[in-house]
Amino acid sequence: MVFKRREKRSWLRIAAESVWPRGGWGRAAIYVKHRIRRLPDKPHRIARGIFAGVFVSFTPFYGLHFVTAFLVAKVIGGNFLAALLATFFGNPITFPFIAAIALKLGYWILGLEPNAPIHDQMRKSIEDGAFHEHMNFSLMTKFSGAFADLWSNFRAIFTDDVANWHRLGIFYHEVFLPFLVGGIVPGLIAGLIAYYVTLPLITAYQNRRKIMFKKRLAELRAGTAKAAAKKAQEPGS
Repeated sequence: MVFKRREKRSWLRIAAESVWPRGGWGRAAIYVKHRIRRLPDKPHRIARGIFAGVFVSFTPFYGLHFVTAFLVAKVIGGNFLAALLATFFGNPITFPFIAAIALKLGYWILGLEPNAPIHDQMRKSIEDGAFHEHMNFSLMTKFSGAFADLWSNFRAIFTDDVANWHRLGIFYHEVFLPFLVGGIVPGLIAGLIAYYVTLPLITAYQNRRKIMFKKRLAELRAGTAKAAAKKAQEPGS
């Protein structure tokens, strides 16, 4: 196969390059920029796809950003590939800032206090000592706790263990929901900025490419006509 890698990458290398790609994120950004502006589609559709990808980067659907960007692009009539490429806006460098903005705004909109118990059931479990360190839970602790509950509850299907959803409930009410609600406004703002910035740039780039193509085509035709005229003037023609 022409596009097959010469060296097969290990899972460890794939995971490492997802956090820090070869050549760094700067080189990756340049690659994404070139790929987006060379897409064979109308400028407004590409710009809409970019809006979809940037907007989705402000959602908590980690691991599903490609799927979510595809669906948003389909709804608004955007270019699918542009949407997938634009999810690059959300990367390990920008995610901490995105999460901080979305969570802070989400807590404010929902009228919640960071790290405060949500339900009486959760508060009771804390009083019973099940989650005595709940107030000090970090964001990563809540993520890991949610995944731990998912895994243990999956195992409970095949064993006699009892399913426990406490940590997953804490994650939903204190991370996922505030992130989802708080990410809408900054996501829309960032997406619209990306749309209105990239639309004229892509339009100008495509117009310039069309002019260059017409110029090269005219030069090729002129060269062909000149060669034909020269051949016609040769003796015996």
